[in-house]
Amino acid sequence: MNYALLGAIAGAIFVALAYLSSPSVKGARGEARVRRRLAADLASEGAVALQDLTLPTADGTTQIDHVVIARGGVFVIETKTMAGWIFGAERQAQWTQVLPGRKTRFQNPLRQNYKHIKAIEAHLGLAPEQIHSVVVFAGSARPKTE
Repeated sequence: MNYALLGAIAGAIFVALAYLSSPSVKGARGEARVRRRLAADLASEGAVALQDLTLPTADGTTQIDHVVIARGGVFVIETKTMAGWIFGAERQAQWTQVLPGRKTRFQNPLRQNYKHIKAIEAHLGLAPEQIHSVVVFAGSARPKTE
């Protein structure tokens, strides 16, 4: 039996699994799911969906997952691909993801989307009431607070 070959195969499998479970790859998969759903749902509505926009801001740039331009206004969508329970209030800076045996804090996606909305307002000259903030949990996460 060639143990060097088995070790190389096991190492390759480990690297592939680590890559596929990385936050950036999981995030890209979640954004792709939302993109496909938007394309399917908006096809007959006359709305336009834009994906992965980067806009300049006063302090650098901001990356926006999805923007939908429709009759009802401009919808700015922040996608989070997460699992577990999510705890956090609208005005809290940090929210908490709870998985078995682990708690992780992350930036409040509503606050994150606020920066996106301000960038769109500045670039398009739209009034705040024309822009709507949407946060989508594309994974199996379940919000546990209002």
